[in-house]
Amino acid sequence: MTDEAIPEPDRVEGAPHPRETARVIGQAAAEAGFLDAFTGGRMHHGWLLTGPRGVGKATLAWAIARFLLAQPAGSDGGLFGDAPPAPSGLAVAPDHPVARRIAALSEPGLLLIRRAWDDKKKRLETVITVDEVRRLRGFFGMSAADGGRRVVIVDAADEMNPSAANALLKLLEEPPANATLLLVSHQPARLLPTIRSRCRELRLSALAPGAIAEALAAAGQEVPADPVALAELSGGSVGEAIRLAQLDGLALYAELVALFAGHPRLDRARAIRLAQAAAGREAEARFDLTLRLIGLLLARLARTGATGTPPPEAAPGEAAMLARLAPTPTAARGWAEAAQALTARARTGKAVNLDPASLILDTVLRMDETAGRLAA
Repeated sequence: MTDEAIPEPDRVEGAPHPRETARVIGQAAAEAGFLDAFTGGRMHHGWLLTGPRGVGKATLAWAIARFLLAQPAGSDGGLFGDAPPAPSGLAVAPDHPVARRIAALSEPGLLLIRRAWDDKKKRLETVITVDEVRRLRGFFGMSAADGGRRVVIVDAADEMNPSAANALLKLLEEPPANATLLLVSHQPARLLPTIRSRCRELRLSALAPGAIAEALAAAGQEVPADPVALAELSGGSVGEAIRLAQLDGLALYAELVALFAGHPRLDRARAIRLAQAAAGREAEARFDLTLRLIGLLLARLARTGATGTPPPEAAPGEAAMLARLAPTPTAARGWAEAAQALTARARTGKAVNLDPASLILDTVLRMDETAGRLAA
């Protein structure tokens, strides 16, 4: 395959790659935390960027990489002597030579570690292998350039296999001079404790509705009329919001809500249409999305019963439906148990290639049975 044809594991389909995104949206606290360390002369060699998937961790990592490699030599902690004024942000002009080289993946001071392409199997590796991490030896052995800085992005560090993780740990224990390692992590608990202890954490939070809308516009996506609903269903993740927008996820969730709003009289014909829409090879993405949204609905039912207050509405009539089907903590426990059982059942059914329509319909009917049992 040509380089252009090889899929990138760290790209959300239909959206610009994080290295192509000029601005980090909604994560001012994390940006300020890094800048404070840089300007205060407290730069750490290892940074762990954590938070939910799709909230801008990789975008921030690329912004930091551009920023560091564009800084003049000796500018770390530029508060004293003849050092230049402390920077007020991470922005680097798009026409800056470093920005252009990074966009083209030709910057000699930057190395990206991610899942590699297996040319024999014609697919991406399922993990980051030790061979990828071993590339760091040659990278740090090259002659210094641009002030001697070297920046490494590992995306996502959660995907390293044990051998790769141990190889990276050795580097974190004895880092080369002027090296900065940026580890993107969706689930930091999966990393070795020793890796976490040798990194400074930058924690990114879920994006607010306004930031979600702004990020969608920046990614060239259509902004929905109700960004609150999209933020609720996406969990504040831009990546998930893009997937929802591309698959008309707001309408699909509204259909689920309308279906259960009719309880105890479930519209079986409507349920069958919902299930059949997720069948067929071309509907695989919709099938996965339907299962995710059903899981989300179950979680929101349990949350409503536990707190006594429905979350912000993600579809018309949702608040009333949630309050009616999950009025008490007892109902919350029932829905939580149903969520666990139905999620496991759906996972098993998908693994053994059960008919998608039958699996969706069976899940909906079992949810309806749970609603009736809890009401009784």
